[in-house]
Amino acid sequence: MSVYKKVEIVGTSKESFAGAVKAAVAEASKSLRHMSWFEVVEQRGSIQDGKVNEFQVTVRIGFKVE
Repeated sequence: MSVYKKVEIVGTSKESFAGAVKAAVAEASKSLRHMSWFEVVEQRGSIQDGKVNEFQVTVRIGFKVE
């Protein structure tokens, strides 16, 4: 039997939503162990001068509690 905890973080990328997810997971891996899955909760971005400036995602990351 396993128990998991979820944390919610925001990742950003200048390139894509996928890049924002990868950035969020990479940064979370610096302080979380036993990460198992992620779910994208929200996608949004910023606009500057009529163009997409940045992609942002809110991600929940699940990890196994030791």
